[in-house]
Amino acid sequence: MKRFKKLVIGGIQTRIFNLILVTVLVSGIAFLVVTLYHGRIQKQLSEETGQRQWEAVAEVTDTVMDAVVEQSMERTIDMQATASDALFQALERRVKMLGDVASRLFSEIGTAPAEWAPPDPAKDGEVTVQTIVAPGVRPEDIADRIGRAANMGPMMTAMFRSSAQANSCFVALPEGAVLVTDDRSTGKFDENGEPISFDPRTRPWYQQAVEAGELIITDVEEDAFTGDVGVVCAMPVYVNGELTAVVGSDLFLTSMRDAVEASEEDGAFLCVVNGNGHVVFSPRDKGVLKVMPSDEAWDLRENANEELAALVSDAMEGRTGVREVELVDGWYYMMGAPMDSVDWIMLSAVSRKTASQPLTTLENRFSEIAGEATENYRLESRASNTANIVMLAVLLVIAGIVALLQGRKITQPLNDMATRISHMRGEQMEFRMEDSFRTGDEIEVLAESFADLSHKTVQYVENVRTATAEKERLGTELDMATRIQTSMLPHVFPAFPERTEFDIYASMDPAKAVGGDFYDFFLIDDDHLCMVIADVSGKGVPAALFMMACKIILQSVTMLGSTPAKALTRANEAICSNNQEEMFITIWLGILEISTGRLVAANAGHEYPALMEPDGRFEIYRDKHGLVVGAMEGIKYTEYELQLRPGSRLFVYTDGVPEAMDAENELFGLERMTRALNKARDGSPEEILARVRRDMDRFVKDAEQFDDVTMLCLEYKGKEEDDHE
Repeated sequence: MKRFKKLVIGGIQTRIFNLILVTVLVSGIAFLVVTLYHGRIQKQLSEETGQRQWEAVAEVTDTVMDAVVEQSMERTIDMQATASDALFQALERRVKMLGDVASRLFSEIGTAPAEWAPPDPAKDGEVTVQTIVAPGVRPEDIADRIGRAANMGPMMTAMFRSSAQANSCFVALPEGAVLVTDDRSTGKFDENGEPISFDPRTRPWYQQAVEAGELIITDVEEDAFTGDVGVVCAMPVYVNGELTAVVGSDLFLTSMRDAVEASEEDGAFLCVVNGNGHVVFSPRDKGVLKVMPSDEAWDLRENANEELAALVSDAMEGRTGVREVELVDGWYYMMGAPMDSVDWIMLSAVSRKTASQPLTTLENRFSEIAGEATENYRLESRASNTANIVMLAVLLVIAGIVALLQGRKITQPLNDMATRISHMRGEQMEFRMEDSFRTGDEIEVLAESFADLSHKTVQYVENVRTATAEKERLGTELDMATRIQTSMLPHVFPAFPERTEFDIYASMDPAKAVGGDFYDFFLIDDDHLCMVIADVSGKGVPAALFMMACKIILQSVTMLGSTPAKALTRANEAICSNNQEEMFITIWLGILEISTGRLVAANAGHEYPALMEPDGRFEIYRDKHGLVVGAMEGIKYTEYELQLRPGSRLFVYTDGVPEAMDAENELFGLERMTRALNKARDGSPEEILARVRRDMDRFVKDAEQFDDVTMLCLEYKGKEEDDHE
């Protein structure tokens, strides 16, 4: 480090200045280069792309239009056909279940007849099974047959309630009776309250089912009781080759009709055609796609419009692609798809004029927009490049000024403190606070701590001198020194009662009234805990004073954001710069990232730590040692990492633990220390330290304590369970 007037060359101020300036310069140049490069590339790409787009618009217009229309029509027709088909499939399943049950009921001998009743207007709105007989049929003549069929009442009731589209479920007997399940009892009576005449054998569904001999779905027809349009699915039931019943269920198609009739919008519409080629549902009120009575409707497959006839015929076989068909009001894109459960098809149509309108507008606007965009980009790019260059120049000037001022502001109080400390000689051994040290940050805390320590140390020295002349006061003065030393170390436990992620405990028992060992722990920030344990060469008051200075220096450099290795390196530089007594100190320093359990540590000639994994045992961790602090300038320390998990425990100590001796000069040793740790491995950090101390005391017995005994134990617990995601 060299001084040039008030500027310190090679010091922290210079490093801060260089760091800020280089960072801003490199970032600014990189940003400028990337911006210019991207600007050139984007301009070139914009011009080339614009030209290629203009050339391609005419080529792809028809393709894009066809693809968009086809995809839209495919989604629409598939969705509508699938939804409609699902209704018919559910209808078929219900009827097949009714047929199976009816077959068993009429086949089994001895089946008891169930109760049955005619329609009751008072039960309108209530799901009931209603028995209706054809004119001229006497119910008592076929009561047994009706009673057998009535056993299906609960099943038909459940089916009716489970389907929102079902009109009714029924069982029709060849004798002219039918059991109908619905919730419209009043629909079975005319306006005069007389029962409506109804013979199931005359209904198209009955006749078609008997004629086909298998499950059928009728064409669209009006319901005999409600007049609503729908289809009927019916199935004949045979026992021993004879017709015994026709079961079925009908399905309202009002929702399908309403959806199709409401589908015409912006030149698009849907249309449903049955297996005979007749238009069943359509929103058109003119032309070949108009809905006509079945006896008047024409088969679209035989229509004079060849494109439409071919489309309908092909759709009966499977889904078609998009085709162009001319209708009465212009050309349309049309496609058809079958409904698998019935031989119906769904047609979807979109007006060609409507579909091509957006692309026509796009072609007209493309040239105008492309020209405007190219000119705007050129102007904006030139202005942006100029602004970037000016901004970089201004930023460099501001960064340089800020770096100089901030560096001087940070380092000047430290330089003043170092100067004051270096001039402490003879009787002027007290460090006093000055206004330049009141920075409102860690530097002020350092100065206050050192001033307090210096004042207490001077007082202590004066007290010792007085105690030399007044021997009877020696005990009091030494006790004061002990309290001073003790007060400088964390001694209130639990140390961090609000933190549940870890537990920490430490103790120091000096061999004399005051000692050279020390420990320290403090929060650097909310997520980092610093732990230090150290052993100063020598004992007594000199070691204690040296210890206090080292403690303050370590805490200060660590709070300023240093890593363990850098903290030891800077502490070594500070101590070596004014170490006239040539004292040294061994230090183990670790910083725990509380949220993850990551521990970064460095060792300056100190004892190996002991580490216990969760559910494991304490073992000596032989880390890499560096040279003791204070022995030589220019030493660089290295650091290592440990990953603590919830339940991990760390134990660090000074050499006073393994080197404790009994009356026979036998050492306590690392083996006995490890055994003592493992005896209390499930205990709290305080209990672990107490166990080690008890085993030491039992071992040394009455032998005099030779060295300071200092221990620190950390239990890492991690976050609470409810904090985990």
